[in-house]
Amino acid sequence: MRRTTIPLLVAATALAGCNMAPKYVQPEAAAPAQWPQGAAYAPAEAGGAGMPWRTLLADPRLQSVIERALANNQNLQASLANVASARAQYHVERSYQLPTLAGTASATGTRGLRSSQGDTQTYSANAGFSAFELDLFGRLKNQSREALETYLSTESGYRAARLTLVANVATAYVTLASDRDLLTLAQETRASGQRSVDLTQSLLKSGLAAAGDLASAQTVLEQANSDVASQTTLVAQDRNALELLVGGSVEDALLPASLAELDARIGQVPAGLSSEVLLRRPDVVEAEHQLKGAYAQIGAARAAFFPTISLTSALGLASTALGDLFTGGALGASGTASASLPILGGTNKGNLEYAKAQREYYLATYRAAVQSAFKDVADALARRGTITEQRAAQDRLVTAAERSYRLADAQYRAGTDTYLDALVAQRSLYAYRQTRIATILADLTNRITVYSAVGADDTLAGPASAAT
Repeated sequence: MRRTTIPLLVAATALAGCNMAPKYVQPEAAAPAQWPQGAAYAPAEAGGAGMPWRTLLADPRLQSVIERALANNQNLQASLANVASARAQYHVERSYQLPTLAGTASATGTRGLRSSQGDTQTYSANAGFSAFELDLFGRLKNQSREALETYLSTESGYRAARLTLVANVATAYVTLASDRDLLTLAQETRASGQRSVDLTQSLLKSGLAAAGDLASAQTVLEQANSDVASQTTLVAQDRNALELLVGGSVEDALLPASLAELDARIGQVPAGLSSEVLLRRPDVVEAEHQLKGAYAQIGAARAAFFPTISLTSALGLASTALGDLFTGGALGASGTASASLPILGGTNKGNLEYAKAQREYYLATYRAAVQSAFKDVADALARRGTITEQRAAQDRLVTAAERSYRLADAQYRAGTDTYLDALVAQRSLYAYRQTRIATILADLTNRITVYSAVGADDTLAGPASAAT
């Protein structure tokens, strides 16, 4: 065995560098190098892009809720299980590149049925490896590489899931705060409407108001009653959505008080000057690992056209007496080498064509991921570039509406004007205040969206940094 296997092992070592996979070259950028410019965009910001989520979301209660979600969200746990599965599969594929040693031991006894036949015992022990393939053309190496890239892609997918979860929890949190503010506004409007109804009823009894004024006052009150019921439902549903993301109940003490409180505690994420940061976005990294895996798949498919050489060897002991099993005379060795080469038929050609088609698929998927990421950031930056101006205009609108309502209400109470002007002013003020809350929500949601779209948060890395 020694004279047979050693030359083969030397040849295997010499050919170990043979690789049939095409050389991977990172595809050219599939998106513009710079962020869009124009009336909708603020001036580009110099410096690095991205921000850790704890820096962006500085509210302690929100941070506590997100930490719970990262620990307990069931979809995230499923994603983590996929990472562990892919890592285990990579370890399986890599193990095929090394021989598997196995040992066996046996004892056999035979009793003669006639007096002329004696009893015999046979003992044996063997150790060796069976059908170990010499990976001369890199088939096993590329299969292992493909499994590694699959593992790395699932790990990037896990990081993308964590990034999305942080953004989703933060968005659900500010949405809950917004609906709570709208509920408070509806309750305040209901109280104001009730006072108007009471006043109008008194004036009607005194002959100082018409029946139509009372009916008009009641429309504002009932609209507010309807909004209170609707917003109460939305607040309950928002909390349910938040608790689903968190993976458990969230106590009242951790719920947001108002948008105004969160406004000062949610920062702005820089996008930088270059779109190159998108190459670090987890879903883009995931797509690139899938593309690299497709290159390795081509290498394995090409290698299948070449001969497969396998070695089997054994080192054993055999004796009719247990006491003599480990003596020099009981030792034996054997070695076998075999080779196979596909000649006609089979699936090799189809597998190679499939592998090449998969490479084109994952190349298109990678480019689409980059382009989609660019659009996400561009859309978010377009919203950022105008939201400050919109908020300022909305604040001025509410201030003007408040002044208009105070004047109209005072004139009505003084009997110098009809209720119609006060009614119109009250309805307008209510609608403008609702719109202001929606605008603040859009601003806070946009800050979270920019964070998610840029995707540069290294604090959300996967459970393992390398496959070993």
